[in-house]
Amino acid sequence: MVSKVTFFPVDNGDMTLIELESGKTILIDVNIRATADDPDDSVPNVAKMLREKLNRDNQKRLYVDVFLLSHPDLDHCRGLERHFHLGSPGTYSKSDDKIFIREIWSSAMVFRRASRILTLCEDAKAFNAEARRRVKCYRDNRLFGLGDGDRIQVMGEDENGKTDDLSSILVKVDELVTKVNGVVDSSMTAKLLGPLPKSDDEEEEEALAKNRSSVILRFDIKGDGVDAACRFLTGGDAEVGVWERLWTGHRNTDWLEYDILQTPHHCSWRSLSHESWSNLGEKAKVSEDARSALSQRRYGAVIVASCKPISANDFDPPCIRAEREYEAIAKEVSGSFKCTGEYPTKTSPGIMEFEIGQYGPRLKSQPTRGPIIYTSGAVGQQPLAHG
Repeated sequence: MVSKVTFFPVDNGDMTLIELESGKTILIDVNIRATADDPDDSVPNVAKMLREKLNRDNQKRLYVDVFLLSHPDLDHCRGLERHFHLGSPGTYSKSDDKIFIREIWSSAMVFRRASRILTLCEDAKAFNAEARRRVKCYRDNRLFGLGDGDRIQVMGEDENGKTDDLSSILVKVDELVTKVNGVVDSSMTAKLLGPLPKSDDEEEEEALAKNRSSVILRFDIKGDGVDAACRFLTGGDAEVGVWERLWTGHRNTDWLEYDILQTPHHCSWRSLSHESWSNLGEKAKVSEDARSALSQRRYGAVIVASCKPISANDFDPPCIRAEREYEAIAKEVSGSFKCTGEYPTKTSPGIMEFEIGQYGPRLKSQPTRGPIIYTSGAVGQQPLAHG
């Protein structure tokens, strides 16, 4: 099976599907607006797009092997209850035909920080309840193992030792994720970069919360049998202070290196600068450390903004100044910048699908007539090298 990374046109929000050579699927966030279900509305029906890419198991359930919620903002979990089965596998309803989640990847620390600064939406509350149910299943059944629909991997330690007894399902920050749905998967590894651990300094901890604490992963995805043919960096809504700390900790490693970068916080200026774009405009200064963290691209890298079409008149996000920064970062290695809300056109956005070959990702063009063809440029047909 060909590995793929697919971005869905969900306006300002995230919804990304990784398909591995092993056949396993990893869905990162969802943003399925109610209007997407209305055939008379122009909002892309991303639920239909997703369902068309998924397989059914031997019980005829559409499924994803993993669902990762990067953080509990509405635009990262909207539509979860409506379109996905939550609860014990035994309560699955065939008549509802919701998508079955074999394993969840979740961070208690992200939820803890978020709950202090915002009121969780209903989908976020439902996800949190499901994550807690699965952790309880592990604690109750760890000697016997868990089946599909009960599995969970915890991304990062919680405070005050609350995850100390979860060692076999816990991935600590700066460790590798190697298992997909409970089994080691040779077609990928992922480096867990965030959420950054709890700080003993109250001001720093508060700053981490306000900087949109998110699960941050750098995937190494196998393509045509080549390990790490594509490196994919995704970081939810992590903002400038988080990227500065990541650069401090990883400037002498390749952990931030990528072939595909999903711009944090929907091409927001706040991931690149401490200064307000709305107040200072072009005078606002870029944080060099944050920019460096987000500039570790390999030759031909593609930077993808999951957001609505970008305009000079828009509020942030998306921000046209951030777009220019990312375009400059990509241009330095003969790469490109792309916006999901503008692909293939602003008036009719569709999925943005990259196939992973031995030389990296290649972007499929959206067909207008005839079969799908491949675009030239981007990363495709170029040997991977440091930029």
